[in-house]
Amino acid sequence: MNDTVLLKPMSSLEKCFPDEAIEAHPQRDRYVMLRNERLALQIGVQCRYAESPHRPLLASVRVDGPLKDCITLRTVESVASVYPVAAAEQDPDYLRRDPGLFPDALRPIGYPDQSIRMPDALLQSVWINVELSDEIEAGEYETTVSLIDKNQACLAKTAFFVRVLNAKLPPQRLLHTEWFYTDCIAEINRETPFSERHWKHVEDYLRVAVRNGINTILTPVFTPELDTAIGSYRLTTQLVSITVTEKNQYVFDFSLLERWIDLCQRVGVEYFEIPHFFTQWGAKAAPKIVARVGKNGRKKRIFGWDTDALGAEYERFLSQFIPALLNVFAQKGLDKQCIFHVSDEPRIADLEHYKKCRELLSRYLGKDRLIIDALSSIDFYDSGALPNPVPHISHITPFLDRKIDGLWAYYCGYSDSITGRLLAHPLYRTRILGVQLWKNNIKGFLHWGFNFYHNQYSHAVLDPYADSHGSFFAPSGDAFLVYPAQNGGADESLRLNALREAMDDFRLLDLAESILGKNRIEEILSHVSFFDYPRSPNFLLDLHDTLALEVDRALN
Repeated sequence: MNDTVLLKPMSSLEKCFPDEAIEAHPQRDRYVMLRNERLALQIGVQCRYAESPHRPLLASVRVDGPLKDCITLRTVESVASVYPVAAAEQDPDYLRRDPGLFPDALRPIGYPDQSIRMPDALLQSVWINVELSDEIEAGEYETTVSLIDKNQACLAKTAFFVRVLNAKLPPQRLLHTEWFYTDCIAEINRETPFSERHWKHVEDYLRVAVRNGINTILTPVFTPELDTAIGSYRLTTQLVSITVTEKNQYVFDFSLLERWIDLCQRVGVEYFEIPHFFTQWGAKAAPKIVARVGKNGRKKRIFGWDTDALGAEYERFLSQFIPALLNVFAQKGLDKQCIFHVSDEPRIADLEHYKKCRELLSRYLGKDRLIIDALSSIDFYDSGALPNPVPHISHITPFLDRKIDGLWAYYCGYSDSITGRLLAHPLYRTRILGVQLWKNNIKGFLHWGFNFYHNQYSHAVLDPYADSHGSFFAPSGDAFLVYPAQNGGADESLRLNALREAMDDFRLLDLAESILGKNRIEEILSHVSFFDYPRSPNFLLDLHDTLALEVDRALN
């Protein structure tokens, strides 16, 4: 038989659909990396058999070269989507609009000896990460990637080249939160919240988040009241144990919260996001809060949808809870690294009520705490109800015109032609976010779905491999960036990698501005805005290499 095995180095911004020809993707075999970057690329793999075999060919992936010990390998797995794009969405910048398989999940190579199976004509890719050890000096390095069969014969071979620079990225100053659902981790793994098994898996999810540029974590001091139907509740994941005394006083046990804080600091979390003190879409009620009551100390829900947000009983609780909570973070030296919320996405019709709720919080939080909320009405902002809004990028222009100091931004991944993270989006559309945030001097970025494994209003728990759209809640991919791993932890995605590269682009732009000057950066980014940007991977890839090399030359 005259079988053909094809290999091709490609950038991290390619999505290799299984029914494509490898020739459809451009080769990119030369890369530049700063010393503390995590370089990502992939090797496309496609076999074309002279005769269809009974079984796919099995081959091990071998890496050779000076960077061999700095390289990890994974495979890119395809995920089913029956709802990739909303029918009303007219923007042409989608890879595919029809239901099908979309490459996204990054998983460990599943066969012994880093082997892969290669069915006839199926396009696959092997994901490569390069993370330098201290022993690697600046210079250019060749790495070869070979496929070796069971008889140790080389079926195919390719190479890529990495130019290592001495410069390092500065620390990330952009605050980045992807809402972290502790309950979804427990539910998808069928475990009790804050059991030892659950803590192990929470740590794994946290490590994946931090490793990918997420430095702010939603911390469930009480169960977050997010995407929950009115009158219903999420699984209780409350870190603070509360006891109600006979005198309507509250005793707080913060031991679980302190364990959470210690864990977060150990894995690299920098900021702690406290859940909304009032319910979503209007702040009409209190969130679900559970406490021990009565002589037998039975646990029961003491606040929730039936609790008036501005009622005396809830204010009495807040007057005791908030100072005690602030004291815990102060004792940890983190009182300046907490972020608070009133209510998610309030409407202009809720303005006066929202103001009263925020005034109530400020009474106990003080005037200098950072309070932010997703808020896209410029009239709402102009009222003075919230000095620190988080507008949707689709509505951000009037907020930019106000030149708000410390402005944040958010998006839902299927709005107009803006950046997004859907399975159907090209990855350059996901990664461009970092450049856009930097150019507009945005302080923080928020998104609602790091691991949202529910349907709309959280009526049911879903497997994102089988249902990537939350039972048609949102087009596939908007609700999550990681997949449940077989060990109970989290597997990354192509989209999460692109967001991590976006955060690194932000850091590189900071470095370049400090060395090359702001005029040079503005010249390069003059044609980039939130709504108009180059629709090509080459812009981002070339921007990275150009800035990295110019910085290196300036430093040497």
